[in-house]
Amino acid sequence: MDIQQDQPIISPHVESKPSVCGGKPCVAGTRIRVWDIHVWHDLRGHTPAEIIAYYPQLTLADVHGALAFYYDHRDEVEAQIRAGEALADKMEAEQEADALHTDSGCGYRGLRWR
Repeated sequence: MDIQQDQPIISPHVESKPSVCGGKPCVAGTRIRVWDIHVWHDLRGHTPAEIIAYYPQLTLADVHGALAFYYDHRDEVEAQIRAGEALADKMEAEQEADALHTDSGCGYRGLRWR
């Protein structure tokens, strides 16, 4: 199943809307990304019960649903994260390059004297 950013995902616990977190899959009705649940559980070692202690608006079913969605769509979710990181890196590089071009030569990088 390809993650479509212009359509909600049909799942009891996961949805994707362009207006919420850039279309990344989130727990339904929240801005908590599936990726965030994966990080808390798989990378930080928190149990689903600990996750709902951090996010009291979630249920155990929400956490398990988000994890199931992640495992079923791992490649697509990780591709979205990599694309977001690449965009952030590009924007940071462009900002640094712009700051170098606007250096006034007097130590106040980025300021323009008129």
